[in-house]
Amino acid sequence: MALPFAVEGLRQEDPVLVATTARNMELLRDALGSDADRIEYAESASFGRRPSQWADALRGHWMNGRPGGSTGAVRVIAEPCWEGRSRREIAAWHRMEAGLDVSLAGTGIWLVCPYDTRVVDSGIVEGAHRTHPQCAVGRRAEPSARFIVPEEFAGSHTAMQTLDSVTDLFRFEGDLVAVRRYVLNRAAPILVAETTVAMFDIAVGAVLDNLLNRGVDRVAVWVRPVAGRVLCTLHCDQPLDIRPYPDPRSPNPARLDDSLRMTDRLCEWLEISSGPSGCTIELAMAGQRLSRP
Repeated sequence: MALPFAVEGLRQEDPVLVATTARNMELLRDALGSDADRIEYAESASFGRRPSQWADALRGHWMNGRPGGSTGAVRVIAEPCWEGRSRREIAAWHRMEAGLDVSLAGTGIWLVCPYDTRVVDSGIVEGAHRTHPQCAVGRRAEPSARFIVPEEFAGSHTAMQTLDSVTDLFRFEGDLVAVRRYVLNRAAPILVAETTVAMFDIAVGAVLDNLLNRGVDRVAVWVRPVAGRVLCTLHCDQPLDIRPYPDPRSPNPARLDDSLRMTDRLCEWLEISSGPSGCTIELAMAGQRLSRP
């Protein structure tokens, strides 16, 4: 699928970017022969390890390389790095992939996402069938019978934990000093590095600031260690109008305003779920064990 996709792009004079492993780039370059240098290459890791970085990189590539070819498309072959990812990280990537159809609408990006079924877990492949409207069968693109529209996928695949049975959470009622002390006391033993602790403090504070600006003055805050990370879950009883995915067709296409966007950039993941029972926001940052090279 990759070779005819790239060759057709060159024939149509569409910009072509291939973001995959070094080995797969080598295979494609060999197959393209003299045309190999006419397309761009990037190792997947250069796009970032976090879903928000990956999505931003795709949109940035579109903004920096508007097409001049006959189809008006920018072609991208993008293979994420799945090795070493936790269950929660995989879930966050699938949610990002589900949202790409919405967030990249109108950009003209034609995206192919390879999955090496010899290497990746079967659950990851199953997630691909659910998050991609079409799947490649040989050289053909066929509708995926298991595809779930992004909004439904986000609602049915949230991994956030309810706080009903949690006894060691903090009840925020406007005292920013007290909640900051709670967050720092819980996060510092896990994150160790002062700069990382400070970034986590800023990230949680930005979420609280966002909620306060929305008129929310009562929030349950729970900070705890999970698999070498520090996780913070914030819940308020009011449902909030925060879309799970950016929609460029909307008058206000951004999914997040400035404060939440900053949190999204600082953390490994930022998950938002809102419904009749209220709004839950969860963010995570890697601890010392995961930050070592």
